[in-house]
Amino acid sequence: MEDTIYKLTSPLMGTFYRASAPGNPPLVEIGQKIKSSDVVCVIESMKIFTELRSEYSGIVKEILVENEDLVMKKQPLIIIDKDVSGLI
Repeated sequence: MEDTIYKLTSPLMGTFYRASAPGNPPLVEIGQKIKSSDVVCVIESMKIFTELRSEYSGIVKEILVENEDLVMKKQPLIIIDKDVSGLI
C-alpha cells in the first residue's frame, strides 16, 4: 500500500501558498482528483514564485501545511494516493 503514496516535497525553503494569487481559490482540495503535471501549490522564496506540479495522477489525501506557512527544503507538503484504479 505504501508504494501508492506520493509525498510532494518542497524543493526549496520559502512560503507555502495553496492558491496561485491572493483571493483565488486553492489549487487543490483534499479528495480532489489530479493529473500528473497539475500545479498543486506555490512556494515563494526571495520574491520568486515557484509552481509545484505533481509527478503523478491520483487523489489528494492530505495537505500537511497551512497556507502561508514557512516550509523547509525537502519538507513534505501534500500526500497523493497514486492508486486510482477504477476511479479515472
